[in-house]
Amino acid sequence: MAGTITALEHQKRSSDRVNVYLDGEFGFSLAGSAAAGLKVGTWLSEETIAELKDADEAERAHGRALDYLSYRPRSEAEMRKYLADKNVTEPVIEAVMDRLIRVGLIDDEAFAHFWCDNRARFRPRGRRMLRYELSQKGLSSAAIEAALDQYDEPAALRKAAHAQARRLQHLTADEFRRRLFERLARRGFSYDHIQEILTPQEFPQLNDDETGRTECIG
Repeated sequence: MAGTITALEHQKRSSDRVNVYLDGEFGFSLAGSAAAGLKVGTWLSEETIAELKDADEAERAHGRALDYLSYRPRSEAEMRKYLADKNVTEPVIEAVMDRLIRVGLIDDEAFAHFWCDNRARFRPRGRRMLRYELSQKGLSSAAIEAALDQYDEPAALRKAAHAQARRLQHLTADEFRRRLFERLARRGFSYDHIQEILTPQEFPQLNDDETGRTECIG
């Protein structure tokens, strides 16, 4: 496959890729960055062509990784699985991961904090649920606990409770208490903390509640 470069042409449908012609015939295509140092008239050995293709595969995998990161930050385990699912070879995955970690685009500790902050703002969860979610993302116990140590669970509980309470205002006091308790428990908040917040002072809807408490639901 060795030969002399006779033409370098950008692809019409993908302008960031370059077709390389050897001895008048199409040889292979490369990402623009991988082809940047090539010139017409240069002779390429089979070894050099193999190196160029390896560099191209790594560049394409890196581009896919950046696209995957454009939606939200990712854990290291998430990114490795994504690239493997795209049939990226293990050596290339290692090269891409090293590149991403080196510039801070993959950082499991930062990801754990991002996840907890995002949950607190948009979908409050208890520490129990967050611990499970982060473990599913492949994070280490140390990274998880470091993020949870800074997580304001009481504030998250209060935010979640009032958001859910607005949807339950039509219920009787007993039913309001039971349904609100169940919804908060499913979000991973501790039973004791839920009991503490379910008071008439916090929720006037409970003023007519004669029981004053709800049994924990396992």
